[in-house]
Amino acid sequence: MSETAQPLEAGRTRLLGGVPVGLFGLGCMGMSEFYGAHDDARSTEVLHAAIDAGVTLLDTADMYGDGHNERLVGAVVRTRHAFVATKFGIRRDGGRRWNDSSPGYLRTACDASLRRLGVDTIDLYYAHRLDGTTPVEDTVGALSELVQSGKVRHIGLSEVDAATLRRAHAVHPIAAVQSELSLWTRDVVSDGVLAAAREQGTALVAYSPLGRGFLTGALRDRDGLAEDDFRFTNPRFTETNLAANLPLLGAVDQVAERHGASHAQIALAWVLAQGEDVIPIPGTRRLDHLRENLAAAAITLTDAEVAALDAAFAPDKVHGQRYPAATLPATGPAGVEEERA
Repeated sequence: MSETAQPLEAGRTRLLGGVPVGLFGLGCMGMSEFYGAHDDARSTEVLHAAIDAGVTLLDTADMYGDGHNERLVGAVVRTRHAFVATKFGIRRDGGRRWNDSSPGYLRTACDASLRRLGVDTIDLYYAHRLDGTTPVEDTVGALSELVQSGKVRHIGLSEVDAATLRRAHAVHPIAAVQSELSLWTRDVVSDGVLAAAREQGTALVAYSPLGRGFLTGALRDRDGLAEDDFRFTNPRFTETNLAANLPLLGAVDQVAERHGASHAQIALAWVLAQGEDVIPIPGTRRLDHLRENLAAAAITLTDAEVAALDAAFAPDKVHGQRYPAATLPATGPAGVEEERA
């Protein structure tokens, strides 16, 4: 057992496609790019420590590091048991990116992911983004064929609306829908996605549960960000909006002090409080952050605390969209996902 992260309490699991997974998953994107320089040795240490602590869901994608992230995760899961989720649908060619959820592409992408991961079957295969042209029924139909062939165990969708989720589920059961969910991003609640997921027994996998680091309370300005950190292009992290959003953390201060907890732990406890079918996947490349995040499992917020946090982070009090407007098409942002570096 790793000494760097206390194990999650025995029995504290949540169901994904009928399979028990750890209370938290681990978002692996930042181990390859988007949040500054990465270190494969340190990331591998975090991956092993997470599995030791009972984190069974590892979340990656073919576009993270243009295949690097799947190879990194694959090197670990070939010798350790984990529930691996990966994604297709955002294609890259140099600096250009575009969405492609066509059946022909997804079959090719799946085979490439299997090779990089070094596994025979992908536990959960998401359509990362829909392209707005291919009917979701065609995409899910092709994914269903991958299930029948044994290449994929469960199907997921990312950043879809409630109507699309229902259409998809009519073709094949959707085990998980991955969407952004945190104190300052609650679109899946207001737009009915979470309700639709619950209608059909679909888990909600919550990415960026720490608001890309903002909700940890550690990011007070942009001075410490690496030059290539994507938050420089994120509307909520402009100098003006970041300064305007900082007062929101006052409500977290109060709850954190009451529990003797960190800001990050309160933010994660809030996500856990949204329901037993919600699985947060905070990402990190640091062992101390992993340990801190997992300790949030021991915190139970009262109804009054949840309500106070809800009110403090009401959508009309948050400054800036969650993605640049150009990357927010109707089918969802062709952007990046998880969490703090």
